[in-house]
Amino acid sequence: MSQSKPHPQGNPVTWFEIYVDDLARAKLFYESLFECTLNPLSTDGSFEALSFEGKMPQTGAMGALMHHPLRGASAGGTVVYFHVEDCGELVSRVKGLGGQVLRDRWSIGADGFIALVSDTEGNTIGLHSFK
Repeated sequence: MSQSKPHPQGNPVTWFEIYVDDLARAKLFYESLFECTLNPLSTDGSFEALSFEGKMPQTGAMGALMHHPLRGASAGGTVVYFHVEDCGELVSRVKGLGGQVLRDRWSIGADGFIALVSDTEGNTIGLHSFK
């Protein structure tokens, strides 16, 4: 069995998609929680997408909220963790934005802290920080 080479930018994940049922509602949640702007992506017209800010390729991953007829929001499956300055501070804002706190901030030792929340669509997302 051959060994894999390390990814040139250090992170093999380059793209993620968070499927949503109500794009406008999800946009408000994510823009308010992360204090960012989501930008419309050009599509073939069969779905709508809003991209998080960033450039490819870079360390880390780019991604988008997707409203797609073949995929829906889900609490199960893959969890995307967003790195933030202080996950405890963001957890305190989640309920006011229409989300739910699934597991409040907890220590993961030398790797910092994480929390699990649910967005307005029912997707589970993670928050990670060193505070």
